[in-house]
Amino acid sequence: MTIPMIQLSNGVQMPQEGFGVFQIPEENCEQVVRDAIASGYRLIDTASSYQNEAAVGRAIASCSVPREELFITTKAYIHEMGYEKTMQAFNRSLTALGLDHLDLYLIHMPFGDYYGSWRALEDLYDAGRVRAIGVCNFLPDRLLDLCMNARIRPMVDQIERHPHYQRADELALMRTLGVQPQAWAPFAEGLHGMFDEPVLVEIARKHGKTPAQIILRWNVEQGVIVIPKSVHKNRMEENLAIWDFALDADDVARITALDKTSHPCSIRAMSPRSAASTISEQSCRHNAGIRRDSSCFTFPLVASTLLSRWKTTAPSTRSVGS
Repeated sequence: MTIPMIQLSNGVQMPQEGFGVFQIPEENCEQVVRDAIASGYRLIDTASSYQNEAAVGRAIASCSVPREELFITTKAYIHEMGYEKTMQAFNRSLTALGLDHLDLYLIHMPFGDYYGSWRALEDLYDAGRVRAIGVCNFLPDRLLDLCMNARIRPMVDQIERHPHYQRADELALMRTLGVQPQAWAPFAEGLHGMFDEPVLVEIARKHGKTPAQIILRWNVEQGVIVIPKSVHKNRMEENLAIWDFALDADDVARITALDKTSHPCSIRAMSPRSAASTISEQSCRHNAGIRRDSSCFTFPLVASTLLSRWKTTAPSTRSVGS
């Protein structure tokens, strides 16, 4: 089975489904990644903060798949922000992985001197040490601000996305900016009864699939790259078996209705000061590992206004290494 590829804004081809290794302990990770690659995964997503890059590297070195067929992603964490710190972090990650280049390098969270970090990523990209660069967990205001001011725009924004947190406005913004969305936690980490959601169970029964497969298919049909995780080989294989069916319009409508992101505290209804405070609080809670409640944020009105101006006045900001 061949996983479809998505072309990033700079022409790099990225698998639309990959394998994430968040919270897989170092002592187990090597064998788990070997199993994932043997099952057919070619995109492997790790991070310096996961503390398992070395295990991922050993699995890559011991597998029979040529390096050029693999797509390896890692990330710089909060304490690695700033130009010099990110350069050092990149070199540490590359050494731990045992590689001479990365396919995708991401800023893990928008805190600290992430503009200094972004300049480091631009220089690493120009030097050919990484094939694509991007960000994680950037809310619309921060993504738009970076795109308006960076020399090279991000090629990927990796965000939490699942049927209870669909972020349609943010996906629309990414499409406008030429930024590829990628979903971490497509199953909401198994919380809030996601696998027992009656609508998903019914749709799964209709197609002879599992709720997990329905969730992944729903994401990829909207052009989102997914990185499910499991330490069980049978579930790895199950998560890959999503390319032989399609959801119909009724399925999509029913899944859309599961979105729990509408909330009276939407940024649209807030003053600029309140919106900024709420975004900051949400970001801090989320990035500290605290689960959000059903509230979240729609695309801010101020970002919509800025985007309209940017589309008519933006300089020739590069999205490729020209």
